[in-house]
Amino acid sequence: MAENLHVAAVIPAVPRAVYEAWLAPKKHALMTGAATSDEGDGAFTAWDGYISGRTLSASPFKKIVQSWRTSHFAANAPDSVVTVELEPFDGGTHVTLVHENIPDEQGDSYRDGWHQHYFAPMKAWFASLSRGERAGVRGAKSTPKKSAPKKSAPKKSAPK
Repeated sequence: MAENLHVAAVIPAVPRAVYEAWLAPKKHALMTGAATSDEGDGAFTAWDGYISGRTLSASPFKKIVQSWRTSHFAANAPDSVVTVELEPFDGGTHVTLVHENIPDEQGDSYRDGWHQHYFAPMKAWFASLSRGERAGVRGAKSTPKKSAPKKSAPKKSAPK
């Protein structure tokens, strides 16, 4: 019998930024601190090859559904399914993750893993980015704008 779990966290970034970082290998690696690769046709690896899967469906900035397995799954075990839902929340995004069809007796490990290896580093990474990045503007940090020098009012000459 397989296990299912439900975990959630608030991430300090807009849904678009979280969505894009989840699906873009370079940003995913920065977000989690571990190597991620795009294997083509929706297939991916994460956490230095410990995780492998395929994106099954994606609703931009709202929902991602992926097949998912780790090197701890038995060879004959079916893939599990991870559903990530993103909702705007005060100051960021409420991320709800449902992980279904986990092999027996592995659920607690994955519950802890989602918090320790995903949510905690995601919070830290997004919080460390510039305000523009957190707003989902671009992949590079924004630079502060320099203000133009103030012009002084023309001096009036004293009456003669």
